[in-house]
Amino acid sequence: MFENQAIHTEHKDVIHDVAYDYYGQRMATCSSDQFVKVWDQNDNGVWSVTASWKAHSGSVWRLSWAHPEFGQVLATCSFDRTVSVWEETVGEKGSPTMSPVKRWVRRTNLVDSRTSVTDVKFGPKSQGLVLATCSADGIIRVYEAPDIMNLSQWTLSHEISLKIPLSCLSWNQSMFRLHAPMIAAGSDDSSQSSGGKVFIFEYCENTRRWTKTETINSITDPVHDIAFAPNVGRSYHILAVASKDVQIFNIKPQITSRDPTSNTRMDVQPVAQFGDHYCTVWRVTWNITGTMLASTGDDGCVRMWRMNYLKNWRCAAVLKAENSQSQSRQNSITPSLNLSSLVNATAKYYKRGTISHPSQIRKH
Repeated sequence: MFENQAIHTEHKDVIHDVAYDYYGQRMATCSSDQFVKVWDQNDNGVWSVTASWKAHSGSVWRLSWAHPEFGQVLATCSFDRTVSVWEETVGEKGSPTMSPVKRWVRRTNLVDSRTSVTDVKFGPKSQGLVLATCSADGIIRVYEAPDIMNLSQWTLSHEISLKIPLSCLSWNQSMFRLHAPMIAAGSDDSSQSSGGKVFIFEYCENTRRWTKTETINSITDPVHDIAFAPNVGRSYHILAVASKDVQIFNIKPQITSRDPTSNTRMDVQPVAQFGDHYCTVWRVTWNITGTMLASTGDDGCVRMWRMNYLKNWRCAAVLKAENSQSQSRQNSITPSLNLSSLVNATAKYYKRGTISHPSQIRKH
């Protein structure tokens, strides 16, 4: 049984992204109103806004939480062609009875892109404090913080150039560094002549370079979101893609050469495709163990997908906001409060009428 709570965000324009922190007890939202808001959940499950600030001079497309080992750190990307890294600081108490003053400070502003920055993601904790961005000019940029105690200093360590606009990216979430770092990227280019819209890159420690290892040519429709499932010990990776439907792929590294400088070949196998939304799918996100997937689309529903013991993916639940057509609920969020903590830790819920309608979300 799922129970919903409407959260009125007071954003003044379309909300583009919602992200939970690692523990699922904090939430951040960003909007075309150029603001970012941070929310905290109390012991009764009630969300309240604890910070709100103008983050960019254009629409804020995406945001990403760093692993809590590095502190309370957020990254945001925008139509204004920049990426910002924010850190929550704690000041002194105003009086013995008052709580310490907390505020979010911009630690750096990354200005390498010449076009809209469409996605930003912190890398896995095992890689250190690294950040990947993609932009409408078809370039993936990887940044690294050489000193995690000084977040004002970031190094542009890699640029990966493609000849197609990029809309989204995802790091592989392999624990204990069982596999080489990988990044999957998707394009929302509507040109049918551009071929496959999903690309997989792998980093080679010996050559210190990122190389494209695979293109998923079966996906030719615009891709709006992409997400590697967290990997807690599988010998393969699971990748979810949001396009005109939901698609899931197994990606298994194949060692074909003993040359340490050669790229790993990937065996990419489609394992599920769902058209249950009957419309454009805008977001896909995994729970913290990579066993359940949530997707959202223009139908105003959140659909939960789970793999059974036969390794077949099935729909486990469908969530829809009450009074979804009500104009009075514009610009509010309705996340489920009774989902398991595993889902709650990473799910991003987008619902018609409770978050501004996803069909309005466009990257120009």
